[in-house]
Amino acid sequence: MLELMADAVVGEIPLDDLPDSPALRASEVIRRYRRALLAHRDGAALVVGTYAAEPHTLHLAETLVAALLDDGLNEREAAWTAWTLIYFTLGLTQEEQAAERQSLDDRLATAISGTTHPALHRTLGHLTSESFDERFEFGLNSILGRR
Repeated sequence: MLELMADAVVGEIPLDDLPDSPALRASEVIRRYRRALLAHRDGAALVVGTYAAEPHTLHLAETLVAALLDDGLNEREAAWTAWTLIYFTLGLTQEEQAAERQSLDDRLATAISGTTHPALHRTLGHLTSESFDERFEFGLNSILGRR
């Protein structure tokens, strides 16, 4: 039942009108995937852990892997890059949906001090819940080698 629900969420992703450029097409597929997950309360939590070999999920995977192959990746690289993109998107989106924005920031600021966690303290301004969109784009570009 969960696989069918997860597939229904993925089925809402429009996979038409994608960019011609394979690199841009892969990025856009993952952006649309994230938007579909965010459109549902706990959408990422629903999809995480399901291994839906259902029509919509397979169509999304086919579209993503084809874009990566068209961009010059070999079969192994395309498959593993697709998994990396999907896992990254699911993880970050699940965190975003679970975060109570204000309390997350408060908890971080209270728990992290310059004495006990100097590296985290230095980067605290970049760890806030307000940066999910930027963190997503950074991760997407990092995975695809476009820093």
